Amino acid sequence: MKRLRTLVVVHASLVPPDSLEGHSEKEIEEWRTEYDVISTLRSSGHEVRCLGVLDSLTELRSAIADWQPDIVFNLLEEFDGIVTYDQHVVAFLELLRQPYTGCNPRGLLLSRDKSLCKQLLAFHRIATPQFAVFRRGARFHVPRKLRFPLFVKSTVEDASLGIAQASVVEDAARLKERIEFVHEQVRSDALVEEYIEGRELYVGVLGNERLTRLPVWEMVFGSMPESLASIATRKVKWDKRYQARYGITTHAARELPPAVLAALDRLSRRIYRALGMSGYARMDFRLTAQGEVYVLEANANPNLESAEDFAESARACGVPYAQLLQRLMDLGLKYRAQWRASYG
Repeated sequence: MKRLRTLVVVHASLVPPDSLEGHSEKEIEEWRTEYDVISTLRSSGHEVRCLGVLDSLTELRSAIADWQPDIVFNLLEEFDGIVTYDQHVVAFLELLRQPYTGCNPRGLLLSRDKSLCKQLLAFHRIATPQFAVFRRGARFHVPRKLRFPLFVKSTVEDASLGIAQASVVEDAARLKERIEFVHEQVRSDALVEEYIEGRELYVGVLGNERLTRLPVWEMVFGSMPESLASIATRKVKWDKRYQARYGITTHAARELPPAVLAALDRLSRRIYRALGMSGYARMDFRLTAQGEVYVLEANANPNLESAEDFAESARACGVPYAQLLQRLMDLGLKYRAQWRASYG
């Protein structure tokens, strides 16, 4: 394995320390992903530097010019507090002709904008819940095509930001209230889609032209009361005490019929290509009791924490964490960006 000069780019508040010693569990949770990636790359023999980015690219440009890294390991999920601006950082790297890990600018643009993503999926006749977008400042009107219960979320935010049990609504009054919450508190347009009852399945995909599907993963909602909707709220995804209380876990999906597995494989690849993605991604699906598969979201550059779903599903098919990170770097080095296509 070649030793690579690797510049790991993270949010300015998430630059991790060299050691976990002396830090509380709460502190560690904030920058766990960044620590896992950096410490693993170093233990694999790579020369690693970490750069925190907030609202300026000056330091990034200087680091690339002065150090000339072989690859930038991109862990940014926003720029200047705006989720959809991470695509511009990647576009900046392409302008500098700098190889990087993860998804390209076009794939980030199409997948981060959930309403645009769903329109593209509908065009390709990929089953997704009926939906409507409620713009900030626009008049409230419930389209006839939508049937309650409905699920309300931000059109752009990820990591379950703004998602709670109140996101599933049963009538127009609650719908209006939740849309206003997204507009005022999350400060984005609201995406409203029909709520699909069923199993929540995640499918990881690796690759540029040739794609590899990771084993299907499932979120199991444990002993949550029947009065609560089985959705990945912020508490369900990130609150360890809440997870322990209700026995909420994720693991390899069990007892999936061969036809469903084939459909998930086919759909994951179609979605990845339809959105022009590269590097790695995770597709979120719902499987109904009748065996119908609906895609909920396509997530470019999903969480790379060692103990999270993407890395766990890679381990399940014989790819340990260090090897997974190496594979992501190999894909970044091989990605045929436009400047490479033009200049060889």
